[in-house]
Amino acid sequence: MTLAGTLEAAEAAAPVESLDVVARMLKEHLGAASVSFLITDFTGSSVVRLGAAGTVETGEPARRIRLRGTLYDDVIRSQRPRVEDRGESELVRVVAPVTSRGDAIGLLELFLPAAPSSQVMREIGETAHALAYIVIANRSHTDVYQWGRRTKPLSLAAEIQHRLLPASLACEAAQFAVAGALEPADHVGGDTFDYVIDRDTVQLSVTDAMGHDVDAALLATLVVGALRRARRAGEDLAEQARQADQAMHDHGRRGYVTGQLLRISLLDGRTEFVNAGHPWPLRMRDGEVQEIVPEIDLPFGLGLQASHSDTYRVQSLDLLPGDRLVMLTDGMLERNAESLDLSDLIVRTRTLHPREAARTLIGAMVDACDDHLDDDATVMCLDWHGVGNSRRDAATGADLTDASRPSRTGRHSPGP
Repeated sequence: MTLAGTLEAAEAAAPVESLDVVARMLKEHLGAASVSFLITDFTGSSVVRLGAAGTVETGEPARRIRLRGTLYDDVIRSQRPRVEDRGESELVRVVAPVTSRGDAIGLLELFLPAAPSSQVMREIGETAHALAYIVIANRSHTDVYQWGRRTKPLSLAAEIQHRLLPASLACEAAQFAVAGALEPADHVGGDTFDYVIDRDTVQLSVTDAMGHDVDAALLATLVVGALRRARRAGEDLAEQARQADQAMHDHGRRGYVTGQLLRISLLDGRTEFVNAGHPWPLRMRDGEVQEIVPEIDLPFGLGLQASHSDTYRVQSLDLLPGDRLVMLTDGMLERNAESLDLSDLIVRTRTLHPREAARTLIGAMVDACDDHLDDDATVMCLDWHGVGNSRRDAATGADLTDASRPSRTGRHSPGP
C-alpha cells in the first residue's frame, strides 16, 4: 500500500465511499478482522464511527462515543498511535491519529490477528495520514462527514454559526500553531473565530455578535463576510475593521459586534491588532499569565465616523517566541463560572497542543456552568514559535531543541 496507490484508489471512488475503499485495501493488505474510521465531532469531546457507505443512516443522529478516559482520547491528545494487546488469542487493537497540520480529524482503528511489526505500524501511520487528506478533499462533496460531526441536531442559528468557522479548527506551521474551540450556548450567541495564513502573515479574528439565535448569527455572518472580503482584497487591519463597521452601519439593523483582529508577520514577527470593544487577550510568558490591556475602540456598528479610516487604531503587541496567546469572548467570563481561574488553567495546560488547550478551557467552562451556558464560549489559542529555528517554552523559558519539538501533527506530551 503506497501513498500514491491509496490516494489513487480513494480518488477513483465516489466521495462518500472513499474511506471505505481505503479501509478495505488496508484490511486485505494486513489481514485485519476490521478497519474503521472515527471522526471527531464539533466539540472535540467525542467521536463517531463511520461505517460502510451503504450503512450510514444520516437520517438519524450519529452515535456518540465519548472520549474522556478512553484509548481514543489518549491517541488524540498525544497524537501517537497506540497498540492494545491483551494476549490470550484476542485480536490486537491499533488506533492511529488521522491529523493534518494539527487538525485532529479523527482516528483509524484496526483489529489485527497478531501484534504489528514496526513496518506495519509505519504503513498504518502513513495510511492514517493519507486519510486526513482524503477527508479534506472529499468533505466538500458530501454531507456524510458533516453528519458524523453532529452528535445532536443543530438549530438554524448553530448551522449558520458553524458555516462561518474555518474548515480546519487548528493549523500548524514552522512559526506557529493555532487552534480555536467554540461551545454554543443553549441559545446561540453569535460567536465566531477565523484565521488565515498568507505568504508573509498569519491573521486571526474573534468576534461576538449581540443578541441570541438567528439574529445574532446573521450579524456574525455580516461581519465575518466583511472582514474576509477586505482581508482577501489585501487590506490592512484598519481597513478590515472599517469595512466591518461600515457593513454593520449599512445592513446591521442597529446591532453591533465586538471583535479582535490580529496580524503577525511571518518574516520578522511584528504583531499588530485592533480591539473593537472586545474582552482583552491573555498572554502566557515564562509560566506567567498576563492580561494585555489595549486601547479599546467601539464595537463594529457603533462607530461614529464609519467613513474615516482612522476610526480603528492599529496597535502593536509584544509577542516573543515561546509565548502563548489566548483570545476569547465574554462567554468565557460568565458570572456562573466565577470559580474557574482561567489564568491558572492556562498555566496548567501549558504542555498541551493549542488544540487540546482550547478544548480543555472550553470544557472547564461548560463543567463550571453545569452544561448550560448563558452565552457562547469561544477560545483561540496561539503558540508563537518565532521566525527562526529556535523556540522557548512558555512555562520555563528554556530553549527547545529540534529533538524536543512537536511534529507537524501536534505531538505534545499530555498535560495534567
